[in-house]
Amino acid sequence: MRKCKVFVGSSHPELGNLVCERLGIQPAPCTLKKFANGETSVQIGVSVRDEDVYVIESGSPHVNDHIMELLILVSACKGGSAKKVTAVIPQFPYSKQCKMKKHRGAITARMLANLLIMAGADHVVSMDLHASQMQGFFTKPVDNLYGGPSLAKWIRENVEDYQNAVVVSKNPGGTKRVTALADALKINFAMIHTDRRRSKDLYALNRDLKQLRQRKQSLLRKNRPIIKQGDGPDEEENIILTNGIQTARIRNGHVINDDEEAPASDKDEDAIEEDNEDGSSVNGNDSHTFGGMYEANDSDEDEEIQVQSQEKLITLVGNVQNRSAIILDDMIDRPGSFVSAAEHMMQNCGAKQVYVVATHGIFTGDCFEQLEKSDVIHKIIVTNTYPIDKERIENSKKLVVIDVSSIFAESIRRDHYGESISVLFDSLSAL
Repeated sequence: MRKCKVFVGSSHPELGNLVCERLGIQPAPCTLKKFANGETSVQIGVSVRDEDVYVIESGSPHVNDHIMELLILVSACKGGSAKKVTAVIPQFPYSKQCKMKKHRGAITARMLANLLIMAGADHVVSMDLHASQMQGFFTKPVDNLYGGPSLAKWIRENVEDYQNAVVVSKNPGGTKRVTALADALKINFAMIHTDRRRSKDLYALNRDLKQLRQRKQSLLRKNRPIIKQGDGPDEEENIILTNGIQTARIRNGHVINDDEEAPASDKDEDAIEEDNEDGSSVNGNDSHTFGGMYEANDSDEDEEIQVQSQEKLITLVGNVQNRSAIILDDMIDRPGSFVSAAEHMMQNCGAKQVYVVATHGIFTGDCFEQLEKSDVIHKIIVTNTYPIDKERIENSKKLVVIDVSSIFAESIRRDHYGESISVLFDSLSAL
């Protein structure tokens, strides 16, 4: 590739080197260091005049330092008279802060987009943005690549009887991503909703229905001979009877039994809510009427930061009994919603196995350790857009890391030669 330079930042050198290896070139020389006072210094060691420059820098645990490094690299290349500067950001930092969730908040993702453009970026390449509407933050072209084809290929090759598997969205906001993968694999999908405001009446109704169906199942078994599983069509007697909507109670991020009592704080708040004739709650954080600020996309993730002892209701809309369930999201950041969803599907909905699949494996804090020790999660599948320790990969029995360097290498090659990259977007539907 003539007239092309690829600079690899210090956030994820493994991925950058893999991309250069697939392109058949060496990473362009540059010196990245920090002064004693914490300032970042960048020195480019090669001429970039009238050349296409690609800077590979992803999110990382030291995200702020590497963002500054990216901005300085882009600015240095632009100042060196580069023909075109493309920022390749596999995992876009601050992507969760793409909207104002509370009053007097900041849309930090838009601010970062403005910083990139002001630094001199002419083109941005990323993968599976938290919200595709983030492309509107930029005044330059943005290519939002898909990790779905790589994930779908792994599912086809490694999930047993994947034709009968179910792709599950752990919140209502992720259903579009889930349906895209389900359509590509030609399998069914389901949705999980976690809500604390409707827990009492809806859970009581579904519990009564469940008890009624269990009684009917026990009566059927008394009137029929016992048949071992797998001997014939009657093996479906072992299946949990369901009406398509299964509910359970969760507390501290885990599913609890029906006979456990609610904490005193929850009882007091429920009593206050019942006293209000209009149905609204005195607590402003829990009152979401038709004119409120409730966002379904972040309902379960934001509540993980809040008090975990509050009891909530988890609801599965769909059927996963005797099937493999694939929980899909754009990133694995915190473990609570994944663990509670997996426990509900395994303990209450009859799922055979649960796979946690995402493009970006961020694993904040002890997230990975909690997912690893969970008995209800069979495998954790992520791509290498975000740096993960080699020891963690080698010592884990559940973690699977998929290499997506070929996608970024092909996008760089096609962009350099002026070819269309639409094939990288259409590959998901072609599977």
